[in-house]
Amino acid sequence: MVMQRRRMVTAAAAAGFVCGVTVLTGCAGDGAAADGPGADSGESVRRSADALIRAGSSKVSTSMEMASGGTRVVITGSGGFDYGKGQGELRVTLPKDAAGAEEHRPVTELMTPGSLYMKDRGAGVPVDKWVRVDTTQLSDGNLVTGGATDPLAAAELLRGAQQVELVGDEMFHGVKVRHFRGVTDIARAARGASPATRQPLAAAAKGFSVTQVPFDVYLDAQGRPRKVSQRFTFSGTAGAAGTAGAAKPSAPSDVTVTSITLFDAFGTPVTVVLPKPADIYNGKIVTAPPK
Repeated sequence: MVMQRRRMVTAAAAAGFVCGVTVLTGCAGDGAAADGPGADSGESVRRSADALIRAGSSKVSTSMEMASGGTRVVITGSGGFDYGKGQGELRVTLPKDAAGAEEHRPVTELMTPGSLYMKDRGAGVPVDKWVRVDTTQLSDGNLVTGGATDPLAAAELLRGAQQVELVGDEMFHGVKVRHFRGVTDIARAARGASPATRQPLAAAAKGFSVTQVPFDVYLDAQGRPRKVSQRFTFSGTAGAAGTAGAAKPSAPSDVTVTSITLFDAFGTPVTVVLPKPADIYNGKIVTAPPK
């Protein structure tokens, strides 16, 4: 794996590239809500983050698919999140051979307000050390950098929902939910976000070249999101790094990242133990030479 500070995830059009958890940084509206006849649908979606925070905590499953040209890579994760504290822990699994011939251990990610801690994160990092990233300085606000969208940020992003329509009632994991579809604006969401995610989303609003994010969300009877699917698009010229030996795009191309977050078992206790300062690696993260 390769990690470079302040670099946006990008896709390389070659076998073995890993976006999301491979590289960090930079990719860049605003507008009034326009929900049409179902204005109450828009309010339900925009308030879903509040319902999630009231729920306290939950188990979380994530999936992130990156596509560029004909190349697709899926990264999965699972764990738990405390929405009141804005803290959670995920174990993110890279696809087999996504970074070349070697298989890689799952990456442990600790998410806290303003920081992302990662273990087993990159080449050159001692196995017993963590890497800390300031998410307020990431140009994507940690929406895609870690290979999993911060679960609270995924919900907070819905505060900028526009053009919302009710698709219909469905069953999701045995629970009746309402399926909504629309487009959310990152800048608008940042202004209404809770303190835990306001700065990272504000950074993302400036960093993404496309700030309009299509979404599908499934809300239960308490207004809590059970599933959130969001599609991010940015220019492949924003950064160009993949795994060691992966070919870089020879021409600019759009990269599409589809993030899916599932919420379940609300109220499950979640304890996050942050690494001690002595356990945080501050050295250079190296890249294996191309093969």
